[in-house]
Amino acid sequence: MGGRVSRRRALSLACATAVLWAATGAGSAAARPPEIVPLRLIAFGDLHGSLLPPHGARSEVVRSDGESVPAGGAAYLAAYVRQLRGQAENSVLYSVGDAWGSSPLESAMFHDEPTVELLNALDLNALALGNHEFDHGVAELRRLRDGGCHAEGCRYADPFEGAKFPVVGANLSTTEGSPAALPFSVDYIDGVPVGVVGVLPRNTPDVIRAEAVEGLRFGDEIEAADRTADILDSLGVRSIVLLYKGDLPVPTGHDVCDPESGPAAAVATRVSPKFDVIVTSDGDAPFNCSFTDPLGRPRTVVQGASHGRIISVTDLVIDRESRDVIRDRTASFNQIVTHDIAPDPRTKDFVDRAVDESAAVAGQPVGTITADLTREKSAGGESSLGDVIADAQLAVAEPLGAQIALTNPDGIRADLAHADDGVVTFGESYAVQPFGNRLQRLELSGAQLVAILEQQFQTDVFGGSFERILAPSHTLHYAIDRAAPPGRRIQDVTVAGQPLDPAAMYVVIANDFLADGGDGFTAFTEARRTAGAGADLEALNHYLSTRGPVSPPPADRISVR
Repeated sequence: MGGRVSRRRALSLACATAVLWAATGAGSAAARPPEIVPLRLIAFGDLHGSLLPPHGARSEVVRSDGESVPAGGAAYLAAYVRQLRGQAENSVLYSVGDAWGSSPLESAMFHDEPTVELLNALDLNALALGNHEFDHGVAELRRLRDGGCHAEGCRYADPFEGAKFPVVGANLSTTEGSPAALPFSVDYIDGVPVGVVGVLPRNTPDVIRAEAVEGLRFGDEIEAADRTADILDSLGVRSIVLLYKGDLPVPTGHDVCDPESGPAAAVATRVSPKFDVIVTSDGDAPFNCSFTDPLGRPRTVVQGASHGRIISVTDLVIDRESRDVIRDRTASFNQIVTHDIAPDPRTKDFVDRAVDESAAVAGQPVGTITADLTREKSAGGESSLGDVIADAQLAVAEPLGAQIALTNPDGIRADLAHADDGVVTFGESYAVQPFGNRLQRLELSGAQLVAILEQQFQTDVFGGSFERILAPSHTLHYAIDRAAPPGRRIQDVTVAGQPLDPAAMYVVIANDFLADGGDGFTAFTEARRTAGAGADLEALNHYLSTRGPVSPPPADRISVR
């Protein structure tokens, strides 16, 4: 990713040289500390710039006793991190991808500089790249890493100094083949080197706008992880951690720690045995598992929960002589970031400032609703919020002849909760659609439309099956037969009450991410683009203001056979 070398990047590169020096055994034997080195590894992922506790479905976490408790928020996250570090003789703190991107307004309004400053204040040891760090392109990622003002100016800090932690991505390169990010970072723990490697899924470009990652290549994550572990091993680093920001869905009816089909199994059982701990990150499914590595040894694999609600804690014991982790002495747990702890006062002041400075914009009313609009899915995969967003996009484009609107569920980032007065603020609607996607007028044949709908049934990089059901406007109805063979699962399609004609042309509205084939919907690229239709957030806000109060529509657009 080019650019100047930050202080922490220079330190990380210097660490590799220092490891070579340490490998020679230099140093005073008389000053050698005890033979066992304890290390606490603390990690969180999918923070998404959440300075405040999340709202809606993510506002609470279920404890082991079955009780739901409020969770998350940077001030509470900082309090737990400092408490957990204070309990340990040695500790490291890692962020496993998507630290920013699709952020709430209090971070996004300032181009996510507050989130970077938060991570600096937490003394983060390393950040593994996720897909959302690329939301605004490679140049903006470099700026957040290295410092400097945004093209719109320094809104939050002047000067903005950038990240004080290394940003790692071992399988990221330029299209010419040169490394595009640091592959690893090394910290010294009481004189013993501990390495950390970060990787992303090789299909990451499928979930990012094409122009945002132009000039980059995402290689095979397991091959890159293994290669980097070998490099670290050759440098004398024996204790190695893998941070994997990947899409690891839980197969229906399976235990998350099932060694045959659990979500982490494919990575945990295949990646190099040189990795002693694996920390993954994929949203809302925390787990704490042990899998057998390729040499038959147990290896801990942990994951917290998004938006700073659950952090993973792994206590390691390192043998000073071998410099390796003593696996059978590893202990791990997931810590809910509850609100029954005093918030960290310095972080609270920091968050209050960001909230106060964004309040005037965030508090502007944009419309009204009669009840919660959520992302909760029906049997067919549609949601009340997704349906409303699709209807809003259709409404704004009807003057352009639009007949259908479709939007991707992963682009809907928060629920709209009904307050006492039903008013929706700009900050709340922004949290729903924070990407700034542009709407496109597309011309598709009926057959091409069906091909798009068939692509809702997808396969991940490890061969697992999952669904990504597009939110349809009220003009589109069809049935799903999940038992039917691929290519015949979409049935009885109607448009505005009339049977779909495979040969007829239809005007469809979709955001530019989908139009470019994002989220695996490559059939969209066969469409003829004819015009733009504004921004998705503008369409939603206009709909809420002109059609309000808006009620949840019935989930009758997608039926199941």
